[in-house]
Amino acid sequence: MSQRGEVIGFVGLGNMGGAICNRLVEAGYSVFVYDLRVEAIQSLVDVGAQSCASAWECATNADLLFTSLPRPDHVEELMGGVHGALQAMRPDSVWVDLTTNQSELVQALAQGAPLDVHVIDSPVTGAVDGARNGTLTLFVGGDETIVERVAPVLNNLGLVIPTGALGSGNVVKLVTNQLWFIHAAALGEGFALGMANGIRLEILWHAIKESVADSFVARHDAPSIFAGHYDPSFSLDLCLKDLKLITELSEAVPTELPLTQAAEAIFAQAANRYGRDAGELHVAKRIGDDAQLSFQMEGDWTPPWEQ
Repeated sequence: MSQRGEVIGFVGLGNMGGAICNRLVEAGYSVFVYDLRVEAIQSLVDVGAQSCASAWECATNADLLFTSLPRPDHVEELMGGVHGALQAMRPDSVWVDLTTNQSELVQALAQGAPLDVHVIDSPVTGAVDGARNGTLTLFVGGDETIVERVAPVLNNLGLVIPTGALGSGNVVKLVTNQLWFIHAAALGEGFALGMANGIRLEILWHAIKESVADSFVARHDAPSIFAGHYDPSFSLDLCLKDLKLITELSEAVPTELPLTQAAEAIFAQAANRYGRDAGELHVAKRIGDDAQLSFQMEGDWTPPWEQ
């Protein structure tokens, strides 16, 4: 536990949030939890968390209130306005938003925070297995003193990278997702190019990993393609949400970003064909299907969220 003995509130116990919250409970913190799904709350209570009947109640108990929600509008609805959970927070407490969010929204909500309530944005990367195993990377934006205060807690989750002022964490996170999405689409194209010209998939994958073509996508995500489930822990809907946020950021760049634009179009194609709830790596399946190639491969492909 941190030297301050921070009491934690945690709202949003989905694939990522639930795994992150579980890490904090295991680390010995006193954690109050809330989610719309009773079963999600119960799974954390079973390992030692304390349940709350609302996000407001969670906020009143917390020195550090964590939120991990799917979309910016969910954060605004939960935290904003006179009835938002932000107004329930006590002086000298900190709201830590783990959501991949709009920088401007986090900044605007912080402007409406009660006196002496602090806000940092701390979106994460590293997938569900990273959350389970404490190997995430966290991009943390906010006042340096507050970031230093919260860092001992965040260190239980993985590598903490301070990024600058409030909102900067989300800019960095979206850049990393921008490149991730481009890599995911490119991997499908690479598999198709090699296989259509006579290279076995297992040889191709080995060569990619041991060359300049290597990437997190090639090592971490490719097995979800081989297994044929395409990683349902992160949906195409969430990819398109993030790509919309990335497109908004691109308006500040005084030139076109054609790879980013292409990635958004390619993910939209996959969502139109397989549905927005389909796993993110259907972006590669679409390429394989159109090329009449199968990217599935025999092997013990343990899903990342079970590792």
